[in-house]
Amino acid sequence: MPSLASLAQMRRETAHGIASPGIHLSKKPATVQDVAQLAGVSAMTVSRALNAPQKVTAETLGRVRLAVDALGYVPNAMASGLRMARARMIAALLPTLVGPVFQELVESLAESLKRRGYQLMIGQAGYDAAQEEELIRAIIQRRPDGIVLVGKVSCAGARHALVASRIPVVETWDFTDDPVDMLVGFSHVAIGASVAEFLHARGHRHVAIITGDDARARSRADAFIQRSKALGAQSAQCFFTRAPSTVGAGRKGLGALLQDAPEITGVFCSSDSLALGALIEAQHQGRAVPAQLAIVGMGDQSFAQDAQPALTTVRLDGTRIGEIAAELMMARAEGRPVEQPIVDVGFHMVVRDST
Repeated sequence: MPSLASLAQMRRETAHGIASPGIHLSKKPATVQDVAQLAGVSAMTVSRALNAPQKVTAETLGRVRLAVDALGYVPNAMASGLRMARARMIAALLPTLVGPVFQELVESLAESLKRRGYQLMIGQAGYDAAQEEELIRAIIQRRPDGIVLVGKVSCAGARHALVASRIPVVETWDFTDDPVDMLVGFSHVAIGASVAEFLHARGHRHVAIITGDDARARSRADAFIQRSKALGAQSAQCFFTRAPSTVGAGRKGLGALLQDAPEITGVFCSSDSLALGALIEAQHQGRAVPAQLAIVGMGDQSFAQDAQPALTTVRLDGTRIGEIAAELMMARAEGRPVEQPIVDVGFHMVVRDST
């Protein structure tokens, strides 16, 4: 049985690609049996040291950890999950991994799950229903303990697959009375109507919206236009840009809107990135903000308060959504009752200098 000192020396040497005497650097991944042989203990002891270190002596734990490091051993989480009938893995599907829009939600979800011993796996579903269904089916085949979706399931095929899988599902960042399983989000229709009322209360009768073309953004835009007209707006314009939104699209959108309708005095942008682009374009065209043009964003991203002028925006509590989604997921995965499967976290306006 090698001593702790010799194991430590093996670890240092193998870290530099040197094969110490007695160590065969195979091209195949190291196994628990390899670790056990090197540490001079049984495979069961290795498993106990890795999964319940408090149940082994300090010397044994040290030997196992040094052997693990020397061999570069990585435990097979899938095999462990099969033995436990649980992978301890949650899959999250986002429309895009570009930009900061969902960063707060993902960080909160990941941290909340980590505290409970679960890992978060992230996939990009895009804004296409067919692509979303393909990814959902691929995720189901890997049998995670739960699936978190940003947005509602957009096609019947994906919904059917999720229901049939019996995997716990939490839809987020949207709202419906008929989720696949559970939901934590807010109403995009209510956001659109609220911003219309906000601009109307400040005297704006010629308004417009610069928005992405995905389903959630379109529902906000429709609500904004309808509510503006119901309140007596003399004109309500709309400029669509391809999701995900960018600063450049915001500039382009405002430029096109002002060219067609120079009387516009209030603009709602469906993301803070679009709003920042609109602000830059307004300054480029000599439109004073907010004296001649009020701009409202959405998301309350970190740069919103640092813009000049600071952006008025719709605050969405991604941290709270992530925490609640994790709690619902853990309850369902662990067989605990879920008393409130649908949670509306709402939203609120953060009024700053751009309006």
